[in-house]
Amino acid sequence: MSDVVDNRERSRFELVEQGLVAFADYRLSGDRLIIPHVEAPPALRGTGTAGRLMTGLLDQARARGLKIVPQCPYAAAFIRRHPEYQDLVA
Repeated sequence: MSDVVDNRERSRFELVEQGLVAFADYRLSGDRLIIPHVEAPPALRGTGTAGRLMTGLLDQARARGLKIVPQCPYAAAFIRRHPEYQDLVA
C-alpha cells in the first residue's frame, strides 16, 4: 500500500514524509498522464522520497490503465532506471 495520494483538486500526486510534501504535477489527456514537474523539499532530497513518490504514482497509473508522458527530467530518468515501468511510457 502506497502513501502516495492523487490530489485531483491540485492536479498532483503527493507524498508526505517528515511533515513535508513531495509532489508530482500532472495533466490528464485522455489515457495519458503528463508529468511536467516532480519536486521534493530540500530537507527530503537524497532520502528516497522522490523515488517512493514516483513508484506510487506509476503503480496508480498502471492500475488506472494510464500511459505516462514524463516531461520532467527526473520522472524520465526514474523510468529509464526502472525497466518494470517502461511499458507505461506513451
